Amino acid sequence: MEINSKLPNAERSIFPVMTKLAQKHGALNLAQGFPGFGADPKLIEMICHYMKKGFNQYAPLTGVMSLKESLSEKAVDAGGRYYHPEREVCVTAGATQAINTAITAVVSGGDEVIIIDPSYDCYEPAVLLSKGVPVRCALKKGSYEVDWENVKNSVSLKTRVIMINSPHNPTGMVWSKHDIDTLVDIVKDSNILIISDEVYEHLVYDGKSHISIASVPELAERSFVIYSFGKTYHLTGWRAGYVLAPKFLMDEFVKSHQFQIYAVNTPIQHAIADYSQDKSTHLALGEFFQEKRDFFLNCVSGSRFLALKPSGTYFALLDYSNISNQNDREFANRLTIDHGVASIPISVFFKDKRQDQVLRFCFAKENDELECAAEKLVKI
Repeated sequence: MEINSKLPNAERSIFPVMTKLAQKHGALNLAQGFPGFGADPKLIEMICHYMKKGFNQYAPLTGVMSLKESLSEKAVDAGGRYYHPEREVCVTAGATQAINTAITAVVSGGDEVIIIDPSYDCYEPAVLLSKGVPVRCALKKGSYEVDWENVKNSVSLKTRVIMINSPHNPTGMVWSKHDIDTLVDIVKDSNILIISDEVYEHLVYDGKSHISIASVPELAERSFVIYSFGKTYHLTGWRAGYVLAPKFLMDEFVKSHQFQIYAVNTPIQHAIADYSQDKSTHLALGEFFQEKRDFFLNCVSGSRFLALKPSGTYFALLDYSNISNQNDREFANRLTIDHGVASIPISVFFKDKRQDQVLRFCFAKENDELECAAEKLVKI
């Protein structure tokens, strides 16, 4: 039998590839972006509580109401617009599902979707599966600032969506007010929609602030804004996230959502609804991860790597151009196999596989693991 692949050029995602390589060679895994520590035992207890109470059947299509009301309140508290819990909030099976569903809902054959590179690897495949046309615009080399002239020149009458991500994975760049204002100017008086990936919303450092698209009226009215409980509460394996959108967009989102996933894990939703009432559980994350970042960068400061200090996320980029001329994929493999530290080559997130000679390291780990990894890097 023959089949016409819908993604004929798709490669295996780099994350399981590097994790498997790390496992094979007993390397420290600073590649895949998951915390090296567990969720709060209190949250685990809450889930067990709801399981034992019998909350084990299908949740409502768009999520448990107590959780959606909490998320609506959180958006207002953060300076955003009011999202109606019933009509404008939807709980999803992680941010990846939310991204795929949003694209499925609004992108049709021939629609162009602007993607800012380096971009998370699920963006383009979702566009292609909807028969859309990805248009890739690379961040500036070195500074990783948005090249707004390139973005403006890429907008056409066929542009349906601009996808954005701040705090940005993999660079750690955080959008400024200038970035937001420029985007407002680009999309005004147009039918362009925004899909805003904000899964690292609480991981912002050095006194900077995350500007959510939900807090900008001119953008919120045309945007899907996507978040992740996994990134916030250290539970990436639970696959839980949510999306906020004005009703006319959410109506379309739910049409796709109901047939892709229907509903999300019931006891987890109830538990997170209770747990999130203590706002310190997420508001303290910036300070917590800034200490992790500074600890890791201090540990590698004596190495030949050049650290690019991130303003957000739990990833740091290390420039290895003083060490090797190898392309980043080859060097990442060598680092894993010969030196016992796994990372992510960021060329895989560029359409043209651009070589910046930098690798991405996840510092959401226990300090002893970060210190051990740094000791290995310093010896290179």
